[in-house]
Formats: sequence, structure tokens, C-alpha cells
Amino acid sequence: MNKLLHIHPNDNCLVALTDLQPDNYAYGEGKSIEIIEAIPAKHRIALVEMPAGSIVTHYGVSVGKTTSYVPKGTRLTTENLVHVADPSEIREVEYQWTVPNVQRFKGRTFMGYHRADGKVGTANYWLFVPLVFCENRNLRVIEETLNTSLGYKKDNDYIQFTKSLLGDSYTEKEVSTQRVFENIDGIRFLYHDGGCGGTRQDSETLLRLLAGYVNHPNVAGATVLSLGCQHAQINWFKEIQKSLYPHSEKPVIYLEQQKIKSEEMLIKKAISDTIDELKEANRISRQPAPLSKLVVGLECGGSDGFSGLSANPAVGHASDLVATLGGSTILSEFPELNGVEQNLIDRCVTKSVAEKFVHLQEAYSKRAVAVGSGFDKNPSPGNIKDGLITDAIKSAGAAKKGGHAPVSDVLDYTEPVVKPGLNLLCTPGNDVESTTGMAGSGANVMLFTTGLGTPTGNPICPVIKIATNTKLAESMPDIIDINAGQIISGEKTIEQVGEEILEEIIKVASGKQTKAMLLDQNDFILWKRGVSL
Repeated sequence: MNKLLHIHPNDNCLVALTDLQPDNYAYGEGKSIEIIEAIPAKHRIALVEMPAGSIVTHYGVSVGKTTSYVPKGTRLTTENLVHVADPSEIREVEYQWTVPNVQRFKGRTFMGYHRADGKVGTANYWLFVPLVFCENRNLRVIEETLNTSLGYKKDNDYIQFTKSLLGDSYTEKEVSTQRVFENIDGIRFLYHDGGCGGTRQDSETLLRLLAGYVNHPNVAGATVLSLGCQHAQINWFKEIQKSLYPHSEKPVIYLEQQKIKSEEMLIKKAISDTIDELKEANRISRQPAPLSKLVVGLECGGSDGFSGLSANPAVGHASDLVATLGGSTILSEFPELNGVEQNLIDRCVTKSVAEKFVHLQEAYSKRAVAVGSGFDKNPSPGNIKDGLITDAIKSAGAAKKGGHAPVSDVLDYTEPVVKPGLNLLCTPGNDVESTTGMAGSGANVMLFTTGLGTPTGNPICPVIKIATNTKLAESMPDIIDINAGQIISGEKTIEQVGEEILEEIIKVASGKQTKAMLLDQNDFILWKRGVSL
């Protein structure tokens, strides 16, 4: 395999594809460089001598400024480089892109759940939603009861392991895994700490997000629990749903604890009313649906120095395929678009779409600065250790998940996807806040790239985990679905892995369980619109 990579002709840095010792290495046809110090894989190397104040270009954009002299053939680090991002502007550009060949996927379908509003789910869940954190305890009781009674509770091998440590020879399984409702994929519960006690804006954001989940194509219906005195009132929730999802016909059960005589009666009524609705929801079964009904979320977390070279561009190719086939994709994490805004602005289909992106991006950045932070503080210790030493380096690689398709629409947090093609959604870079938001906006399957390993999942939306490197895929097979590390080794191309990803999307959309689903990894965190990077 190659040991160095020069990504863009204008770049003045290289990427180490493997651990390097001082020696002379080729990095292109007829080109070589002398490496004068040991450099770990995934890190960036100065291709030329860089005096203090030099701008480092990577992926064809500015990603940093040197703070001291950096000799040619040495490593760029947080000690000699700080974040720099190119300025951007809205300008008249006729964006051109090469549409990918989708002949292999024309006429293909997935087996999904068709809804009355024309959307198609990749799963069929019943959802329990608390409008305020006071109902979390009741939800836990109902969750234990229904999952055990209806055959959704999985046997916990750790119970048997613990018993063995205590000298107990008991081995009989206590949990039934026989589903009562064959066409209901599970009962899901959205625990949160909101609904009251914060700002009214926080409650409104929560209700808008919950509306997206209740009206999600992967949800058959919902049971909503309210205490009664909180900010997030039932009537307000109904108004928001009607505003955002006017064509939804989902069955929703509303129960208010302060109007019912006891907690016991509340729980029993929630269970009995839900069982009645489950009998009806179980009548629907999977039917063929065109790939244009896919809404694919694009996420990265636990990123490494290979993310922008392997998994992210492969996901970008899959995104372009879905967009070309008439489906929708969602690129989120606005702090991780810092430095590549110009490319995205130029790709916006209208000036108004571009203006909305600039407005949301600038407003978010100002909020971060106002509390003493900024997008430049985005890279985590894990990112930095594995070569993503500035936010612009991280962003330039993260944006690759969006491929090359035109930007059809820009959405603020909790706004639903309504247009085919690539959509930009304002969320933090925080993995779970971002995936929670994408599902709330309608993603019916998500792609999640990772270089360090993260178990993130979602309560209602299948999450397909894609490793950026083979070492991770082999060391954490319980959380990884696809290995994109073969791009780094040269065994496969970005396009080949991108097509493999779309094939996996079709299987998962038809009912295949992802690793996160098998682990019951159901992460849900509300973004309260404060500063979270």
C-alpha cells in the first residue's frame, strides 16, 4: 500500500497512511519527500518549509496557520499549528457536478412500512413519549412491563455471568423472546430531562423534536404521558404537530396524570390503551418501496485522521447515489462545516437557501464565541490524538459525507425534511444530539462513520456504523457494520465502498438489524439550543 497521500494538488501537506520512520518516501508519480522524524499514521506532514505564519492547505482549503517554523518532512501538531478557516460569501456560481452512475440501482426497492402521508418507514415501532421528566419513572415501569410481556426484552448474558461469579448454577433463561405482535419491531421510550423548569424556548424545542418522532415514518403510533402542570402542555404539543405535520394520521394516546386518580390507574390505562392500538398497528406489514423513499442521515463520531479519506467520502458517494435516485440525505453538525462553507454555499440551488445556511452558521458561531468558546474548540482529545488537530482539518474531512450533490434545502433544528436531494440540518457536532436531531427531521436510516469506535444508536432509526480503518473494524466487530479501511489499503475504491453502503442501506431498510440495534443502543439527547459543539 502507499505510505503517503497528497489529497489535493494545491495542498502543502501530506497524510501518513502508516507509521513512518525517517526515510525517503514517494507520494506521487515521480515525487518523493524525505521524512526527518518518526510520524504516526493518520497525521499531517509539511510538504514544504513553513515559516511562522504560513497558511496550511488541505483538501484544497485553508486549515491552519503555523505558529512557529515547521521544517519540510516534519509533523504538524497542536504545538505548531492553529485553526484558520477561509472566509465565505454568497456569489453567483453555476454549480456543476458529475452525476454518479446509478444503473445498478434503478428499479430497486426496499421492504418498508407505507404510511398514510406517503412516507415509508424502515421499521415499525410504537413510541412512548413523556412531555416532562416527571413521567420518566412511569415510563420505566411501563417499559419493563411491556417489553417483558410482549417478547421484546432480550436475555441479558451478563446476568448469567454474574450468577456464575456468585457460585449460582442457575442457567435457565427467564425471558421470553417470542413476539406477541409480529409486525411491531419494538416499543420505544424517549427519556429526557426537559418539559419544565427551563426556558419556554427549551420546552418548545423539545415539543418540536418530539413531534418529529411521533410523526416519524418508522413509528406506527404513540402514547404520550403528561403530568399536567409543566410548560410542555398537551394542547401546545398538538398545535406544534398540526403545524409541522398537517397530513399525519398517526394514532396518539394522550394521558395526563393529574387528571387520573392514581399512578397505578395511569400506568394500567397506558398499558391497556396501548395494547388496543398495537393490535391495529400490527395489521400493517412490509411492502416494496422505491429507493426515492429513503431519507438518509449522515453522521461521523469518534473521527480519526482517516475519516476524510475513507469512510466519509464513501458515505458521500452513497449520498450522491441516493440523491440521484430521488431520495433525501441529511448532512448535519454545523460546527464541523467550518472552513468549507464556500463550497456548500456554491452548491445551494437558490440564493435563499444559501442565505439561510449563512445565517444559521453565523448565528451559531456567534453564540459559541459569546460564551468564551468557538468552532475552533470543536476537536476532541481523541480527534487530536489521531491527527485532526484543527477544526478546519476535521471539517474538511467531515463535509465529505455530503458528497457532491447540489444542496436542495437548509433546515434549522427540528425542521422536517420535505425536499429530495442533499439537505443541510443545523445541529451540534455532538454525536447523539446530532443523530437525535436527524431522526427528528425524518431520517429513516442513518450512516455513522467512526475511526475510534462509538456505539451510538437511535431509538427509532437504524444506524449503520462504518469504520474508517481496518484495525477498528477488526478490534470492535460488535459495533461496526461496514469496513471502509480497505480504501486506505488500496483494496477498494471510494466508489466501490459507496455502492456497498447503499446495498447495506437497502438491507437495513428492509429489516436487517444493525450492530447498534442488536446492542439495544437507543441514544436520545435534546439539543437545548445553548452552545454545544
